[in-house]
Amino acid sequence: MAGSLGVAIVTGASRGIGAATARLAARAGYAVVVNYSADDGGASQVVRSITAAGGLAQAVKADVSSPDDVRALFDAAQAMGRVRAVVNNAAITGDMIGPLVDVPPDVVRRVLDVNVAGMLFMCQEAQRRMSTATGGSGGGIVNISSTAVKAGSPGTWVHYAASKGAVDVLTVGFAAEAAAHGIRVNAVSPGATNTGLHAAAGAPDRVARQAHLVPLGRGGEPEEVAAAVMWLLSDEASYVTGAILPVAGGR
Repeated sequence: MAGSLGVAIVTGASRGIGAATARLAARAGYAVVVNYSADDGGASQVVRSITAAGGLAQAVKADVSSPDDVRALFDAAQAMGRVRAVVNNAAITGDMIGPLVDVPPDVVRRVLDVNVAGMLFMCQEAQRRMSTATGGSGGGIVNISSTAVKAGSPGTWVHYAASKGAVDVLTVGFAAEAAAHGIRVNAVSPGATNTGLHAAAGAPDRVARQAHLVPLGRGGEPEEVAAAVMWLLSDEASYVTGAILPVAGGR
């Protein structure tokens, strides 16, 4: 059932950057595991769009902040073939915008659980399954960071920006460890991108309001971020690991 390039797991793939990446991965030749935590309809739609175009995909519900769910996610992927690519896209803001002092403790904990611990669990399991030292095929991991790390998102998402700062550190450190296992680890750092993340936080026009701050004069599209992810997973990036690639219109 595996695609010609093996299996790709894309977390948080029921919408936005994850959905766009899942579609591009299928087009490139991967069998795709469309991971999601709650949006059954969105994940099913992504799978339908892939299979309608002749690709292979299945939706797998799993909370990446749960190590048990992560193991089950990889089990489902391996039932399709050898895992060769993992895109760690699942992330939340806590569905709120405001200064750090107003962020409730439960939101802080949940954001760190999903955005940081979840990515760590995914990377750990990816090495266990993909390592050439233990019979795996190697491959690539791409973590989705954010240019929010640069300024810290004061007044809006300091808690989210802090979680993405951890993603950058994870990417650099884990890349050095995973190289000996035949695994390249990189990150893409999107700027303001037209996804449902902003609407979920109560600011559907946030990207449009920030467009004047971007040298290219507009927000990004999920497909543009997904294209960068796919380049990092491709053989064209075979000598690239530990990189954090901004896709932010120059901002």
